[in-house]
Amino acid sequence: MTADVSIRNATKVFGAFRALDDVSLDIAASEFIVLLGPSGCGKTTLLSILGGFIEPTAGTISIGGRDITHVPPARRPTTTMFQDYALFPHMCLRDNVGFGLRMRGVGKAERHEKALSYLDLVGLRASSAKKPHELSGGQRQRVALARALAVDPDVLLLDEPLGALDLKLRRQMQDELKAIQKRVGTTFVHVTHDQEEAMAIADRIVVMNKGRIEDVGTPASIYMRPRSLFSASFMGEANFLPATVREVKDGEAEVETALGRVALPSSAFLSGGPAEGHKITICIRPEHFRSAADEPTVSLRDCPDRRQFLLRNPSSLPFTNTLWRANNSAPAAVTGTSTRRRTRPAACPRMRRRASRCLREETCSAPAPRIGIACAVSMTA
Repeated sequence: MTADVSIRNATKVFGAFRALDDVSLDIAASEFIVLLGPSGCGKTTLLSILGGFIEPTAGTISIGGRDITHVPPARRPTTTMFQDYALFPHMCLRDNVGFGLRMRGVGKAERHEKALSYLDLVGLRASSAKKPHELSGGQRQRVALARALAVDPDVLLLDEPLGALDLKLRRQMQDELKAIQKRVGTTFVHVTHDQEEAMAIADRIVVMNKGRIEDVGTPASIYMRPRSLFSASFMGEANFLPATVREVKDGEAEVETALGRVALPSSAFLSGGPAEGHKITICIRPEHFRSAADEPTVSLRDCPDRRQFLLRNPSSLPFTNTLWRANNSAPAAVTGTSTRRRTRPAACPRMRRRASRCLREETCSAPAPRIGIACAVSMTA
């Protein structure tokens, strides 16, 4: 079973604290949605409102076209899978999975048959007689998932279910969770603060911050074409460069930065068209850097030209947070107005090896390299 979800103007206030602030969101049937954001952003509060554990101060919640804003959890077409799994230690796996069916008055034979079928779905049918303490963390997670799905919910709510697993097992379970969702077709609403996890499993990602939705879209659009500075900085590594729009003509905007002037297509601006004098911020992802096609790549140690370049942030060089003492100009991306810089180390092993190598060459001489840049753009005045 599956159903669409509609959230309209959901607000939740705890005393003087506004945990959710006028949140609206539509989730399609059979969609895998991930609510992503830092601690305290309101994602778990929103999940609790969907599950009926908290009533909103204002706004409405509908599932399958039915208003369930004030319907208690037991009467909602939802089930919730918690981070600690909440398995009954005195029950075998078959009875754990069949517990919800038992509470709904399903007969013993039918209950056992259905429980075994869902244990088979998660690969644990042969272990149906075991108790939870005899299982690994990943296996207990599978049992909790089977129990949640056994009652045929329209919507499955997952509250950081992979948070307690080690990195290797977490990545394995991400693949399994996505595969099971595709097989059963249930609408999944998954809460996490892990960007990599969200990118791996989501059909769409909802980026939240301070009780509001910052951005909504597919993993690719959230990463490559973020609609806010927070979304751009929260999703992976990024370099931010302040700029000013100097001229707009023929479908292009010429912007001025500390590294020179850059021509950007007007279609790349996500938050309205560019206008002369607007203050903007260029957002550049590490993978957007590349050598210019008309100039060969050279070794920093073997270069004959003695012009000096400066590494302002050598810990993530050469592809993240690098300012070159040279005239570099190329297409770039713009988002928001902040000048905040992110200086975490490069994300992948290849980048870390490059960074380590460049640390040893921090003051070497080389010709000023030309860097080609290509990214998405959004802009606010």
